[in-house]
Amino acid sequence: MFRESKNTHIGTDPRLVIYERGKAGIKLEDDPIGPESALVAERELRETPERIRESCEQLRALMKEHRLVFREDDDFLLTFLRPTKYYSHSALDLMRRIVEFRIKNASVLHGLIPKDEEDGFLNNRVVNVLRDRDQHGRRIMVIQCGADWNPRTVKTDQLFRMLYLIHLAAIQEPETQVKGAIIIMDFHGMSMTQATHCMNLTFVARLLTFIQDAMPLRLKQVHIVKQPFIFQIVWNVFKPFIREKLRNRLFFHGSKMSSLHKFIEPNYLPEDYGGSRPKIDYSSADWFPVLNEIEEDIKEWSSFGYLPEGQPGNAETAQDSPS
Repeated sequence: MFRESKNTHIGTDPRLVIYERGKAGIKLEDDPIGPESALVAERELRETPERIRESCEQLRALMKEHRLVFREDDDFLLTFLRPTKYYSHSALDLMRRIVEFRIKNASVLHGLIPKDEEDGFLNNRVVNVLRDRDQHGRRIMVIQCGADWNPRTVKTDQLFRMLYLIHLAAIQEPETQVKGAIIIMDFHGMSMTQATHCMNLTFVARLLTFIQDAMPLRLKQVHIVKQPFIFQIVWNVFKPFIREKLRNRLFFHGSKMSSLHKFIEPNYLPEDYGGSRPKIDYSSADWFPVLNEIEEDIKEWSSFGYLPEGQPGNAETAQDSPS
């Protein structure tokens, strides 16, 4: 979606299985949304062809006024207008927060490209994105925070960069822009080793600021599963940073997968979570080729910023500081 404007926003109905596995590995779906998703977009996001035109025009004018340089084609601007329900000022605020988050976290994000995290993706099972959407068409990401995570191998900064790269892939999917995403955080086997790293205040603040302020993606639910007693210590560190909106989307299930199934039907879950689909037999290594394919888009994302005074507006002359 970043690479080419399709000049259309409604296509055919998406398939249930959105991941294609084989020689080509997992693939993103960048087709326009289908009629069913268009109805969801209109009902939940106020999306209509007229509002798309009007809000894009308003957003482009606001970007010029605030000397903010992003791509300006309609399809790209939907990345910010959809999660803000087509309120152009809110979309502008989101864009500014995205740039300012990147500035503040330049030590972690500056110049980030997929090959920087190749080892994390290829040799670890910390992050997984399920091949199928749930019954509502939402993406499902699984983060292993327990025994499967060796924080000496995948440090918290690296884990954050991996999540950041995956979100840049997800927001390229129009279907995901409309339907949103779900996160399952699996704490099975968590020991004090993982807990100590989870309680790193810099990591906690960065992760929650990103999710709550600087992620142009509709995060619908976060499900905490298989958490041991030690998790309560971690939760006590996270809790003060979590705002009401996100807190209302957090659900704790322990080992009771029947509780998780009230939100995600078993037909759409792997056996790992009491589902009818096969056990997860792939890792984030399957996502690495996808990220490599969109490396130029990731570089472009990093080029967006504020325009210095007296220079024409384009990404080449943008800088990482407000005017």
